[in-house]
Amino acid sequence: AAEAGGQGTSLACPSCDLVFDVSDLVDGETARCSRCGHFLTRYRADELNRVMAFSVSALILLVLASSYPFMAFRASGLENLMTLPQAALELWRNDMPDLALLVAAFIILIPAAVLILIVILVGALMMQRQYAFLPALGRLIFTLQNWSMVEVFFIGVLVSLVKISHMATVTLGI
Repeated sequence: AAEAGGQGTSLACPSCDLVFDVSDLVDGETARCSRCGHFLTRYRADELNRVMAFSVSALILLVLASSYPFMAFRASGLENLMTLPQAALELWRNDMPDLALLVAAFIILIPAAVLILIVILVGALMMQRQYAFLPALGRLIFTLQNWSMVEVFFIGVLVSLVKISHMATVTLGI
């Protein structure tokens, strides 16, 4: 990458703060800092299409994951299937409304909100529209991503599965 000096897109190296002009990158080309070698960016000509496709796919998969049982317990001839919304609902029914709301928010609502906001942001960028709310929307997406804790939930589920596997047959679903 060449050092910045023109009218193009500039990036500062996060390691050493040297500024570079990355406007001349071609599809698939990467830029690295000439001072410290830190990776700066990779240009992809179809980046907005990719982000939109991944976001819509993730929304579809979130709907599927919320619709189908993710876990089944079998013990003593009884079987219990559980979906993601049912996990929060069972906590509510067992007099833990605070935990139920947190589980619902962190594993369903916030991830869904992040994906919907990404689709809105990328849709506006694909249509080349400049709305005043887009920078705030981008900041909101980055803030909400920190609170999306699906992976933490599933680690907790896996730990629970190990602990109860000797008492019941547990099957993971979609």
